[in-house]
Amino acid sequence: MSVAVTGLYAGILGIVFFVLSMRVISNRVRAKVNLLDGGDDALTRAMRVHGNFTEYVPFALLLMALAEIQGGSGLFIHVSGTVLIVCRLCHAYAITATTGQNPFRFIGFAGTFCVIFAAGGYSIYRFAAAAV
Repeated sequence: MSVAVTGLYAGILGIVFFVLSMRVISNRVRAKVNLLDGGDDALTRAMRVHGNFTEYVPFALLLMALAEIQGGSGLFIHVSGTVLIVCRLCHAYAITATTGQNPFRFIGFAGTFCVIFAAGGYSIYRFAAAAV
């Protein structure tokens, strides 16, 4: 079975990961900080955006790939991938450009969790359907 659709979103999110990584590196160079954040707010924010992306996106992509392998519709995978991209960009914007509560941060984490929940739920559903 192919995971071509998930592969598309993994590729796009891989480029986003690269950009977020470069932001951390450029902030480290600017702040002259090799380890941790040196108390630099911009570096701390860049590190958290990158770290949060790293914590959630690979798992979401894994669940999307499993859903695709198990016969999930292309539409489901495309919607999941699009939501994941939009939500991770919203989250990155909210953490980087704002302080305090921000609707983009809520959209970012809520949408990411929805993708994880939906893809995970689909995998459970497919397992249960096959067991019957």
